Amino acid sequence: MKADWLVRPTTIRWLWIVFLSALAGTVAVQWLIPVKGHFGIDAGFGFHAWYGLLACAAMVIFARLLGWFLKRPDDYYGDER
Repeated sequence: MKADWLVRPTTIRWLWIVFLSALAGTVAVQWLIPVKGHFGIDAGFGFHAWYGLLACAAMVIFARLLGWFLKRPDDYYGDER
């Protein structure tokens, strides 16, 4: 049986190329359209891309720490036998 098109290595490679090109293109547009920042730092080149990356990483780290604190043992609800 032939693999679905989304799990083929060539399709995955193609999707990565398209995705990274779109990301690079949105950052590169700042050379054509200057960004006026409300604060001093947000007018820098690629600021929104870096800010989004760091905010996403911070949310993932916070979620992992929260999961570690809220974690319950496997038999928390009792034995199901």
